[in-house]
Order: sequence, then C-alpha cells, then structure tokens
Amino acid sequence: MGTLLGCSEKPHKEEKEEKVIVKDTVDTRIRKFLNEFKNRPIYRYLTEKIIDSTSDEKLVQVVFDNLTQKLPTSYTEEEEYETILGWSKSRQAIYMIWILESEVNNGGYNQFYSNSGARYAKYLPDALKLVGADRLADLTQRANDVFEKENEKITENQDSTVVEISKFYPDYLFKRFDNDFYEIAQVDSLNQVQVDFIRSHKEKFIDY
Repeated sequence: MGTLLGCSEKPHKEEKEEKVIVKDTVDTRIRKFLNEFKNRPIYRYLTEKIIDSTSDEKLVQVVFDNLTQKLPTSYTEEEEYETILGWSKSRQAIYMIWILESEVNNGGYNQFYSNSGARYAKYLPDALKLVGADRLADLTQRANDVFEKENEKITENQDSTVVEISKFYPDYLFKRFDNDFYEIAQVDSLNQVQVDFIRSHKEKFIDY
C-alpha cells in the first residue's frame, strides 16, 4: 500500500516534461500578445479600407487608438473632456465605453467613479444604448443613481470634488453592479456589439 502511495505522489518524468511544455506555450503566447499589442499600428487617419480589413477582435482597439490621436498633443483633463464632447455621439460612445470597461474590469465601478473618467458617467447610459448595449446602459444608470445619491450625502457639508470624495466609498456600494457588469458584458459580448455598430456606421468613424 505504501509503495502505491509513494508512486502516486511522485510525478513521472513525462508529466514533468508535459507541464514544462504547457508553461512554455502559455508564456510564449503571452509574450507574443504583448509584443503585438506594443507594436500594433495606430492610425491617425481612419479609412473605410482599414475598418474593412481589421478583424472583429481588433476593431474596437483600432478605433479607440484613432480617437486618442484626435486629442490635443498636450492637454489637461478639462481640455480632454471638452475635446471629446465636441466629437460625434458615435465617437464619444466608443471612447467613453472603453474608459468605463477598462476601469470596471480593473477595479469595478468604484474605481471608475474614483478616477477622471467619472466625468463621463452621465453620458454613458446613452452611449451604451446608442451601440445597442441596452442591459449595460440600464445597469450603468442604476450605478450612477447610487453614486449620485451617496455623493450628495458625503459632500453635503464638505468642500471636495466628486472624484476626491468617491475614493472613500466602500466597495460594497458597487459590488453588485460589478458582478452584473462582468456577466452581461460577456453574455452580450460588449466587444461584438461595438464592432457591429462600427461596421454599420463606418461613415461616423472614417476621416476621409
């Protein structure tokens, strides 16, 4: 019996080699992905041909990168905000949704409301509806309602900005929204919804 247990606790040489191969394969894929991302083409001017030749997997990234090229070379957060509000609703939507998704995926709605992207919060429900992400639009509106309500309570007698105060919000306020966001974004495929919108409204994104 002891011999059997002893054998089962020691991985065979082949198993060790297999684990090493799997690890090397994963590491290689990660390095390849990071290298491709770092060296991805960023287009200052977006054309119909570029949109048509870009895969669904990369299209939102290509459009977002193009939009970042339209920001002032050196700008403050306020200048960025004013520039973006001067864009078409379609361009605003892709840019703002990118910010929301990045923040929520990284640290939840709490992080979104704690950073400068919070200034776009009131525009996001309509932006999400515009591209066809209705369930996320409703979710974000409900998160906004909680944010505004709590902010009024906390800032009632304090001389602080929304972003400064939001850093002190407890995580539980938005946790339920975070979980729903991850689930809806995956089930409804937020990326594909935006891809379909961009391809159906190419004229809103091309520069010439």
